[in-house]
Amino acid sequence: MMPPTDVEFLDVLIVGAGLSGIDAACRLTMHCPGKRWAMVDARDRIGGTWDLFRYPGIRSDSDMHTLGFPFRPWKETDVIADGPAIRDYIEDTAREYGVLPHIRFGWRVTGADWSGADQTWTVTLETPDGQRRLRCGFLYMCSGYYRYDRGHMPDFAGSGDFRGPIIHPQHWPEDLNVAGRRVLVIGSGATAVTLVPALTRLGARVTMLQRSPTYIVSHPRRDGLAERLFRLLPEKLAGLLVRWKYIGWSLLTYRLSRRKPDLVRRRIIDAVRDAVGPTVDVDPHFTPSYAPWDQRVCLVPDGDLFRVLKAGDAAIVTGRIDSFRPTGVRLEDGREIAADIIVTATGLDMQLLGGATLSLDGEKVDIAGRPVYRGMMLADVPNHALAIGYVNASWTLKCDLTARQVCRLLNHMDEHGYAVCVAPSDGAGPGRVPLLGLTAGYVQRGRAHMPAQGESPPWRVHQNYLADLAGFLFSKPADGTLAFERRHDGDKK
Repeated sequence: MMPPTDVEFLDVLIVGAGLSGIDAACRLTMHCPGKRWAMVDARDRIGGTWDLFRYPGIRSDSDMHTLGFPFRPWKETDVIADGPAIRDYIEDTAREYGVLPHIRFGWRVTGADWSGADQTWTVTLETPDGQRRLRCGFLYMCSGYYRYDRGHMPDFAGSGDFRGPIIHPQHWPEDLNVAGRRVLVIGSGATAVTLVPALTRLGARVTMLQRSPTYIVSHPRRDGLAERLFRLLPEKLAGLLVRWKYIGWSLLTYRLSRRKPDLVRRRIIDAVRDAVGPTVDVDPHFTPSYAPWDQRVCLVPDGDLFRVLKAGDAAIVTGRIDSFRPTGVRLEDGREIAADIIVTATGLDMQLLGGATLSLDGEKVDIAGRPVYRGMMLADVPNHALAIGYVNASWTLKCDLTARQVCRLLNHMDEHGYAVCVAPSDGAGPGRVPLLGLTAGYVQRGRAHMPAQGESPPWRVHQNYLADLAGFLFSKPADGTLAFERRHDGDKK
């Protein structure tokens, strides 16, 4: 049964116009040129995370040679790039590959229901012109893993008593003037370590307050070797070599961190001690209680955070908050920190599917604990994919592999006349492990609502690009796990 003619039908609907969505769309244009597709995004501009976050100093927390697209190498001089440059890169890529005309901004997916009889998804959307529906054969969710409308805000006692503004970086005011003002940044993750030197450059007197320290590593802002390679070699070859340099380095350092955590721990802390000098206490401010890569390691370009701390342009305090006061915060040990502005760099609220609900013939799909096939398909949910990147490397590395797998799967289905593909949960086995293997607070808070992994491939993500790339290159869609259904006749193979 074909979809009703009064509702628009697409072969593929991509949800989300950030890095993973644009990657998916470009791959679709390259590998599945005959498909009818569109992309929707709830925001009014392209870029996803890199359009949403506009706090001072916003930048990548991975090198751009792997965070960028493999089919369009990053050629700029900054390896750790700022948010506007990344957004421009995403938009330029979308323009070059003809993606922009396919994007419908201000369209937010609220629900999608799979019809077994029609072998299609009916998608409900909120648009600037009201609620709309469309249908698609394949639903590709590239909407990330956190809430766009709000960040995580702990319930601090007495927060209503503070006389100044309390700001979450996810919603930074455009007109905020920090010059000459005392700014307290609460947090120790990538956002906090980015904000501190950036606010200092704007003339603020900054204190970074952390409950517990994070591993922080200095990374060169520019890569001289990469610049020479792009100057001397063809662009694609230079991009490939530089990309693999960074892939290899990230794999090596992660593997070493897991095998010899004490060695890596000492190396990181010794480097911080050399960078901040004797005036800043490395213990407790830069000595985490956990092993490297139990949580994501923060990068600071050219050691900018260490420089402002060493120079005394910013301060760092480690302790737990007792309560907010009218002019600052009081810690549990009795210390008080004065502030005119408080910035709560306290993390994200996790949310898969952009808050949309999935249902199968009207029955809601509970994604909590549901195993995920190859890190891209929820078990027992037909004709869909999720873009979920790595937690120990650049997000785009895994998302690009997923996009290539989706294209190969769609072409396989066309070649054999299949209308439906599904990953039955029976093959996942009984064991479950967390989908994101980090102990970070935002991961722990959202774990109860997130899908899971099985104990072995193809239901387990390696968190290793080489292993996942080999799995892609040496496997086929008909791998004995996926089940396929032909159009109309219901003949399963």
